Amino acid sequence: MTLAIVGVVLVLTSFVLSVSLCAAARILAPRFDLVDRPGGRKAHRAPTPLAGGVAIWLTVVLMLGSGALALGPGRPWLPEALARHAGGAWERSGELALILGLATLIMAMGLADDRFGLGWKLRLGVQVGLSAILVASGVRVTLFWPLNSAVVSGAITVLWIVGLTNSFNFLDNMDGLAAGVGLIAASLFVAAQVEVEGRFVPAVLMVLVGALAGFLVHNRYPARLFMGDAGSNFLGFLLGTLTVVGTFTRPQQGYSPYGVLAPLLVMAVPLYDTTSVILIRLREGRSPFEADRRHFSHRLVDRGLTPPLAVRTIYLVTLAGGLGALLLPRPWMDRAGACVVVAQTFCLLGVVALLEVSTNTNRPERRDGESSPQSEVGP
Repeated sequence: MTLAIVGVVLVLTSFVLSVSLCAAARILAPRFDLVDRPGGRKAHRAPTPLAGGVAIWLTVVLMLGSGALALGPGRPWLPEALARHAGGAWERSGELALILGLATLIMAMGLADDRFGLGWKLRLGVQVGLSAILVASGVRVTLFWPLNSAVVSGAITVLWIVGLTNSFNFLDNMDGLAAGVGLIAASLFVAAQVEVEGRFVPAVLMVLVGALAGFLVHNRYPARLFMGDAGSNFLGFLLGTLTVVGTFTRPQQGYSPYGVLAPLLVMAVPLYDTTSVILIRLREGRSPFEADRRHFSHRLVDRGLTPPLAVRTIYLVTLAGGLGALLLPRPWMDRAGACVVVAQTFCLLGVVALLEVSTNTNRPERRDGESSPQSEVGP
């Protein structure tokens, strides 16, 4: 019960702090020319501040920094129910510092892109380089052969983190979309981690949940603040890293080994959106690095949904596909049950594919209420 109360406090405190910092970002961003102006593919009707990602990052850093002080120097003053967990959490403070340091660097890269505009090769190189540093520190996927090979597991880890970083960058194309999907994914990961008795990763994720919820107060339709590349890169990198750091299965404690599939199911929709749009561009003979309005969210709008309804539809598809991940670690989950859960998510993706295929590409584009598609490495 005590840990549950701490979790609620983390979310609420992060929420309040994020709302306040986002309000400050709306005032300060124009002074540094961090403003996204309408024009071209950018559908919003008025110049909109771009510093929401900085507010999200600062909320996470301040909250986790305060938590580290409480678990370290402040441990003697902690309640006994928390003090017994402080030692284990403090032992991972170095790992957390590395993760936040690298996530800060990728946020700074996104911020420079928001302000000055960077080439896709440079952005992709930074993402790969920072992910490689993380792998070199020992953070990598190690599940079964051949993933217990350092080279193979390291390459897959880099691909996973870079892929998710760009997936959330691609999702930042309508008001509330990237932050809302990120909030749903982080919440599902919290539940999956708690189910296998995780403590470290759920605490970080609950701070992120509160930060994203606070940002959505300013980013919901019609958005008054965008997260920019700084926010989308930070969000994708942090979620990608935490899904690698977190443990979703403990067979030695009786939990099903199929829990390792949980991150894939939760992130199925963002990854599908990224993959399908790249394939569409290649099929049309265009560069996969050329941004456009061919994402699933845009296709829903082309089918007649308003932008807010399109965003809510994607929320529901993400939640429906990810809920099955909560069943995978259960001790009674066998191979047949895991196949059913995974098949359910693939069926949802099949619905998404049918919607994309059936879209009338001659229908005029609807642009009302859509936040700016930021510069992308891929779509």
